[in-house]
Amino acid sequence: MLIGEVARRSGVSARMLRHYDTLGLARPTGRTVGGYREYSAEDIRRIFHVECLRSLGMSLSEIGRALEDPAFAPSTLVGDLIRRTEDRLKREQELLERLRSVDASAPFDWQDVLRIVQLLHGLNSPDAARRQQAVLAPAEDVPVPTELLAGAVLAESDPNVAGALRWALARAGADGLASLASGARSENVDIRRRAILAIADLPDAETTQVLTDALEDPDTTVRKHAALALGKRGLTSAIPTLVRMVVEGSNDVEAAEVLGTLSADPDRADRIMSALVDALAAPGAEPAARMRLTQALAEMPANVAREVLRGLAHDDDQSVARLASALAAVLAERSDG
Repeated sequence: MLIGEVARRSGVSARMLRHYDTLGLARPTGRTVGGYREYSAEDIRRIFHVECLRSLGMSLSEIGRALEDPAFAPSTLVGDLIRRTEDRLKREQELLERLRSVDASAPFDWQDVLRIVQLLHGLNSPDAARRQQAVLAPAEDVPVPTELLAGAVLAESDPNVAGALRWALARAGADGLASLASGARSENVDIRRRAILAIADLPDAETTQVLTDALEDPDTTVRKHAALALGKRGLTSAIPTLVRMVVEGSNDVEAAEVLGTLSADPDRADRIMSALVDALAAPGAEPAARMRLTQALAEMPANVAREVLRGLAHDDDQSVARLASALAAVLAERSDG
């Protein structure tokens, strides 16, 4: 079969077939009387082998070595191609995100583009101090794109840099909520924790539902941050989680303070007191947990906590009884004052 016919049937151009011939990848084994290249069936199979390997991303030199090496292991080749492809996709994804960040900043001219690129380099620096500086001191007159900030928040592990990013994102408003809400549903628990911390700093009305959903998160830390944020906003849905935090000793002092603030409303106070008293009386309650719950009662309004503390002053656990007696006296003095 002559080169023109091979090109037509195989889809490989005559120019490329001549190139394969020059490189020794797929040479025709025959010649016509007139000296034209003539391909046998085996030659054509070789061409298809070359094309198949090219479709996997192999270079022509790699294909040549693979076809001539009797010890060639396809599994090794495929594994290497997978890794190289993954690296390439990662680089292309990073480039795509960089381009989207530049586009989101609505650059007016090339100078704006260069400033945004400089900011991106700062945020992607391996040095935490440089990343923090990029957030706190961005290029002059170049606002940091909200989506870029949200993505950086979800990826940042350094607590100081993360705090700076959350501060900058809160100043930008609720525009980054969509990205953060997606992070709050991530399978990665670290991303969920970062997302909830950032969402807690955003405007109330936009974030309440996301924080409420987070109360059902399987991770204790996520639930804790969500409950504290909701409690500070006066939402009673946080009360059960806040009480559990006191029982478990997880940010128990802060949780008790938030419960005390919520109890300023009489209806909430009754609900909170009932939850605390039930936890105190729960079968198998640990002594340390009962001490924390007793201490939390001191954050409640004196008129509703005093009688409960007086009753606990006669508790079988002497440590609880002494603490309750002391706290009841403090509340009495506070009321008299």
